[in-house]
Amino acid sequence: MGTYEFRLPDIGEGVVEGEIVTWHVKVGDTVREDDPLLEVMTDKASVEIPSPVDGTITSTTGAPGDIIPVGQVCIVFDVEGEGNSKGTTPEPEATPEPVKAAPKPAPAPTPDPAPATPIPKQANTGASGKPLASPAVRQRARQAGIDLHNVSGSGPAGRITHADIDAQIAGISAPTPLASPSPTVAARGVKRTSTEEVPVIGLRRKIAENMAESKRSIPHFSYFEEVDVTELEALRQHLNATKADDQPKLTYLPFIMLALSKIMPNHPECNAHYDDEANVVTRHGAVHLGIATQTDRGLYVPVVKHVEAMDVWTAAAEMQRVSGAARSGSAALEDLSGSTFTITSLGRDGGLGATPIINKPEVSILGVHKANERPLVYNGRIEIRRVMNLSSSFDHRVVDGADGAALIQHLKRMLEHPATIFM
Repeated sequence: MGTYEFRLPDIGEGVVEGEIVTWHVKVGDTVREDDPLLEVMTDKASVEIPSPVDGTITSTTGAPGDIIPVGQVCIVFDVEGEGNSKGTTPEPEATPEPVKAAPKPAPAPTPDPAPATPIPKQANTGASGKPLASPAVRQRARQAGIDLHNVSGSGPAGRITHADIDAQIAGISAPTPLASPSPTVAARGVKRTSTEEVPVIGLRRKIAENMAESKRSIPHFSYFEEVDVTELEALRQHLNATKADDQPKLTYLPFIMLALSKIMPNHPECNAHYDDEANVVTRHGAVHLGIATQTDRGLYVPVVKHVEAMDVWTAAAEMQRVSGAARSGSAALEDLSGSTFTITSLGRDGGLGATPIINKPEVSILGVHKANERPLVYNGRIEIRRVMNLSSSFDHRVVDGADGAALIQHLKRMLEHPATIFM
């Protein structure tokens, strides 16, 4: 028998560490080559790591929520033959301890970095020699002109947090969080004092990081409009009643997708990415629409690519395919990346309006609300019409208010006169 040490592999360009989301095995399990071992969340996506060998697991490193660097030994196997480590195990000092992913505190306004005085402290570093910090913290430090090697991390294992960046800018030591009192709620004369701590790990942590970074770094402005979709509803019902058996049932979204793809050449500033480090806006000719999809594992944004080349049936089928793959957990990395504009639909929850957060590095997002019948002035008289509200947000650094409004008004005209979608 021999010992085989399995190190976290390089699972993507630029990925230097991963967060353990789920273990599929435990010490004592016997596995076959290609059996799933663990699920790891990176900056890019959630990745399932398969076993490279047949063997019995003798040890594992890390628990869900721990962050381990690429190249660290995470599993040791007993295998037939010599193995790959001559029966030896690295000294504990040679393998950095996994870092617990800490929930981020609420972001504070970032003052002008010019008067900031660096605090001469040595940060803890990972296996790569880089200070331990999330990509969002690294980007914020770059924007503020702060060298992370001079920041003392207050997170687990010396990990640098947003609070440490705030402290560095202010020229003070990192604050010590105050304990929060347990909430008490009176209900029928009985006070409930129990609390529950829910670890923010995996996709939920990644969503939190991305949303906080987007809201912190992008000056959003929102625009609201109502659309009379009475004629569109009649067309939708007619197409569903006459569709072939192998064609998908149509909702409003495929029509909205096609309308957006038609009008984007007139509004190129809205179908774009903004690299705020390089100060470059990339306008895209292709229309790759992200479809925000709620799953039992959190919010995913699968992408329908090249909508400009689709008809309404193809758009509906592809939207169902990528959304279904996201819900089932079978979506490939290419299905979850590359969007140029995002649509988020609140579905049955409806609502009158919302302020959707932009999916960075995009510069625009459209929120679609439930369509309802309501009294509306139409051709000089009050009629019952079917009306849908739209909520949109734009990056005001690169999209002017008039340009964002123009996109939504153009979309409104297309949806209110649906024949124009197909012209």
